[in-house]
Amino acid sequence: MKLNLWQKVLIGMILGAICGYVFQEYHLIAKPIATIYMNMVRMIVIPTVFFAILYGVTNISDISSLGRIGLKATAIYAVATIIAVTLGIVLASFFKPGLAVQLTNHGLDITNATITKTTLSGIIVDMFPTNPIGAMADGNTLQVVVFAFILGLALILTGEKANDAKKMISSITSVVFKMVDLVIKTTPVGVFAIMMWIVGAYGFSLILSLGKLAAVIMTAFVIQYLLFGIMILISGLNPLKFYKKTFNIQTIAFATSSSKATIATAIGDLQNKVGVSKRVAGFILPLGASINMTGSAIYIAICALFFAQIAGIELTSHQYIILIITSTIGSIGSAGYPSGAVLMLAMVLPSIGLPIEGIPLIMGIDRILDMFRTVVNVTGDCAATVMVDKLDHSLDIKKYND
Repeated sequence: MKLNLWQKVLIGMILGAICGYVFQEYHLIAKPIATIYMNMVRMIVIPTVFFAILYGVTNISDISSLGRIGLKATAIYAVATIIAVTLGIVLASFFKPGLAVQLTNHGLDITNATITKTTLSGIIVDMFPTNPIGAMADGNTLQVVVFAFILGLALILTGEKANDAKKMISSITSVVFKMVDLVIKTTPVGVFAIMMWIVGAYGFSLILSLGKLAAVIMTAFVIQYLLFGIMILISGLNPLKFYKKTFNIQTIAFATSSSKATIATAIGDLQNKVGVSKRVAGFILPLGASINMTGSAIYIAICALFFAQIAGIELTSHQYIILIITSTIGSIGSAGYPSGAVLMLAMVLPSIGLPIEGIPLIMGIDRILDMFRTVVNVTGDCAATVMVDKLDHSLDIKKYND
């Protein structure tokens, strides 16, 4: 029997955890393999984001069309992300997962750590690159998205003179997507190495001690996942059809923990199975994979409150507002590769007066949660794309209902 990729990944994850526990003294052997896999995923992020966005924008024939579907998508993304952050805050405030964990038991103390501040205006200004090549080299996904969008806009405005450039972009995009496919195929081995390394280094005890945090996050993920079905229902479509026809996309997201790695598959499946038009799928999906991170928004918000509860800090109403804004922006900045949301916590925590010293603790459970987090992110991208196409009256309803 031929196994699907997600089945191979689950087997790799289970075997990795078992090997990390049984052969704990040899867990460092797996670290180089895990690092190589993570580096390969990071390697494909920037070229995938850049060329997918650029290709999607240049496929739109006129500026008015770009503005129309772009505004619809942005509005849907913004509302979905704010709802996701609020959902995370409500669940974390009710269940208080931070009261169950003592960081000092694991050699970490955030109560006396140095706190730095990150301003909201600084975050927004930093979205616009002064050096786009430098942004690519630094892996600044948001700046790359902005640059690709502006460049694509310039290509549209240039008209026929840019046709040769558009053909080259199309060709390079196909090559980049093939490279993504090659990296995806190594995921089972990469996940095996990551789990062996994490369990070998921290053991099951640390992972189990963070069980309440994981349970709260997973509850929020399930609720958000179901909310996407409600969004589809409000659009006048059958949500069960949507979930069924995007299942393959979700399994790729689960297997790779990278929303960017799913772009090529998602564009193809939404066009061929769901009936989304080429121009909407080609533009909205790459855009969504870079700025629509509802799962990451939930995760960041809950983890921020988790550390506040550990430190015994009661957030003010002003801090909650800042948390909603920075979690939304932070989720957008999640680079689309494994553990990207954890990295953005380093931006969000200082914005509400919390230190970042405790972040390494949650790495013990992050790898597992990241797989589900990416499924939520990608499902949201697909739902928004379908909704925009439906609102634009270009969705093939017959193909959708087949």
